[in-house]
Amino acid sequence: QVQLVESGGGLVQAGGSLRLSCAASGLIFSSYAMAWFRQAPGKERDFVTAISGSGGNTYSTDSVKGRFTISRDNAKNTVYLQMNSLKPEDTAVYYCAAVRGFPLISTSNYNYWGQGTQVTVSS
Repeated sequence: QVQLVESGGGLVQAGGSLRLSCAASGLIFSSYAMAWFRQAPGKERDFVTAISGSGGNTYSTDSVKGRFTISRDNAKNTVYLQMNSLKPEDTAVYYCAAVRGFPLISTSNYNYWGQGTQVTVSS
């Protein structure tokens, strides 16, 4: 079955950096767009960024543009999220998700989800 396993979360001071990874198995990885979503306590799960199956196209929400970079290594079945200049408002559980075909921004479109990894940014 399809599994997505995130890693790399943790506690970091404001202005710092973290790199999240999401290892996928059980799917033809290059056929799937991958995305990162995040959910802060008491809030809905929000789109952060997505990447096409080839890696040639990326999409990000405005609040992370210029700070976060999504990338993928199809040989390793892994998608990454490099997060720089972190802010306390970036604190959330970060989830990776997969959808066959084109990148999308709605949670309802994604078929597969990881278990999430906590990112906490202290001020």
